[in-house]
Amino acid sequence: MTLPPFDYWIHRKACRQKQDERAGRIAALPKPYLYPLSPAEKQILNKPIGELVQDVQNSGAQVAVDVLRAYGKVAMKAQEKTNCVTEVMIKDAEGWIERGSINLKGPLAGIPVSLKDSIHIGGFDTSVGYSCNTGKPQPVDGALARMLKDAGAVPFVKTALPITLLSFESANDVWGRCKNPHNTDYSPGGSTGGEGALLAFGGSRIGIGSDVAGSVRAPAHYSGCYSLRCSTGRWPKSGVNTSMPGQEGIPSVFSPMARTLMDLTYFTRSFIQMRPWKYDQSVHPIPWRDNVESEFKSKKPLKIGIMRTDNVVDPAPACVRALDMAASALKSQGHEVFNVSPPDPYEALVIASNLLNADGTRMFRSFFRTGESDDPGAKQFGRYMRLPRFVKWFYWAYVKYIKRDEKWAGLLEHWHEKSAFENWQWVYKREAYKVRWHDWWNSFGDKGDGMDIMLTPPNASPAVPHNGMADAAASCGYTFLFNLLDYTCGILPVTHVDPSLDMLSPTVKVNNMNGVARGAYKHYDAIRMAGLPVAVQIVGRRLEEEKVLGCMEQLEAALEAKGEKYKLLEVPEA
Repeated sequence: MTLPPFDYWIHRKACRQKQDERAGRIAALPKPYLYPLSPAEKQILNKPIGELVQDVQNSGAQVAVDVLRAYGKVAMKAQEKTNCVTEVMIKDAEGWIERGSINLKGPLAGIPVSLKDSIHIGGFDTSVGYSCNTGKPQPVDGALARMLKDAGAVPFVKTALPITLLSFESANDVWGRCKNPHNTDYSPGGSTGGEGALLAFGGSRIGIGSDVAGSVRAPAHYSGCYSLRCSTGRWPKSGVNTSMPGQEGIPSVFSPMARTLMDLTYFTRSFIQMRPWKYDQSVHPIPWRDNVESEFKSKKPLKIGIMRTDNVVDPAPACVRALDMAASALKSQGHEVFNVSPPDPYEALVIASNLLNADGTRMFRSFFRTGESDDPGAKQFGRYMRLPRFVKWFYWAYVKYIKRDEKWAGLLEHWHEKSAFENWQWVYKREAYKVRWHDWWNSFGDKGDGMDIMLTPPNASPAVPHNGMADAAASCGYTFLFNLLDYTCGILPVTHVDPSLDMLSPTVKVNNMNGVARGAYKHYDAIRMAGLPVAVQIVGRRLEEEKVLGCMEQLEAALEAKGEKYKLLEVPEA
């Protein structure tokens, strides 16, 4: 895409127009959205998802509107605090319900669903944070949105993301900066950060985002909600926009997020039972396997491997504690828990980084207008990518031979635009690495039956402060690894940062760490981070969504049995 030069004023005007448009839509909401939550609406917010669906199926449009209004009120409060909402579709959603555009007899009848800003809804822009994409409303719903409406779900807002979609922050000039609902000085995660903030706040029941390096998992970890990174081919991906069209070295996958594990499981099961392969040719025709979900909800003992480090950035004390809490809870229920040392995750980080940016960052840069703000992390690695090769060679040699930082040097070594020949070589490395992991997992018992799932930290640290990705952009190995492998992963919040338990030991010398770890630990401060959520990652193999959700249920029950179930943010009065 070629954009005209000197288009700074066009960019600024587009940003003002979109923010004014959003404010106008909020101001034009029907009067009931201005009133405090009624007792009946509070009951709606706390009612199990299955009961809400049944109420709507039995009683129809008015109950669906009542549910929408309850969540719409809280969503607008979440917007005031965190700036998590982009497109406000609430008034339109009431119209869809009343006109019969949503199937109120479907398996998700009346359930409000928030969508990452990259998902097409007819009549609304899909800006993905770039001003060049504004003022271009989609003519019709995309496949994913059509499927949701056919299932009875009610799309009602779209949510914040970072420009480039390559960040664990969520800020851009079009919509502004999204903030963490627990501490507004911190990021809610990214790139599906708006969903993390909205769900944690209680302003949505279900969210849908995308994940190419951890983008539904980092927000769940940072903001304190639940998510499932599905394997490619299990979830639709058509009817969306992106910052990197054509990028298939590390495929992005759309996946669900939720405020509770019950909601996440119910929604995922119901969604796949809608046969998404009828809506998107890329989806494998794999029906929901109730027998697998049931088996792993009750199987004892589960055999669980703990990956305690990615050999790049050891997890910070708060993340170590969350992992230990999960392991201890599972052991107390009689499950077998043991440490594992898989094929080197650092190798995956190098391969995945080079494949994801094989174009030299040209594609996501091509959508920028003059003066458009970049993400702080993407700005750093993009700037280095564009340096002359001989300059990069001297810097690489300095890092490797003078600073003796093998990890950082290994990431810098091949950081340039790839030819087709080079790209194929990296794809070959990716496939060979997948084989090694497959064989390693199979080494546990009979074809891998000796290990049901793995537990890992979702990241080396809790949420980063705003602009922290300028230093911590490369610290994504705990999630990026499983994008390369295409394994199914769930995020389950466990605890909150506690300064009395999670202070960094005085013996830890951050300045002596490798460049990746130094960037991550630069912002670790248990006092300033007090109260931020901390999660664990539950990892299955490819296309094991039912198994992972079943095991997540066992883990949550084990934590609850010890009196350690995660405490969600209370929904504020609206």
